[in-house]
Amino acid sequence: MTRGPFEMMSVGADILSWGLIILGAVSMLVGGIGVLRFPDVYSRMHAASITDTLGAGALLLGLTIQAGVTLVAVKLIMMLAFFFFTGPTSSFSLAHAALSSGVEPILDSDLREDSEKDPEIKEKLS
Repeated sequence: MTRGPFEMMSVGADILSWGLIILGAVSMLVGGIGVLRFPDVYSRMHAASITDTLGAGALLLGLTIQAGVTLVAVKLIMMLAFFFFTGPTSSFSLAHAALSSGVEPILDSDLREDSEKDPEIKEKLS
């Protein structure tokens, strides 16, 4: 029995959408593990913001493909645009607030201290 072109497109859309949904879920799971495992506020925030944007984006894109051409798809695309603008902005604001309040990152070496000793590093930083 042969399949029509619309059935093949439907199978392709299902495979693509479920792949994106699984990618989004795995990305959010990895981000959650990163938040638990990383040592300081800044690396935890980085793990959360990157995987949140990627995970939510892939998840919403997969759901948009599943929804087809409907009002639900338009709402999902609007949510996707909202997440892409607010996620990085909120992460930047949190990092800036943490740095302004004196929370120091855990570093192997600090380029600010090394620049006083090495003029080549000082030149690169300025």
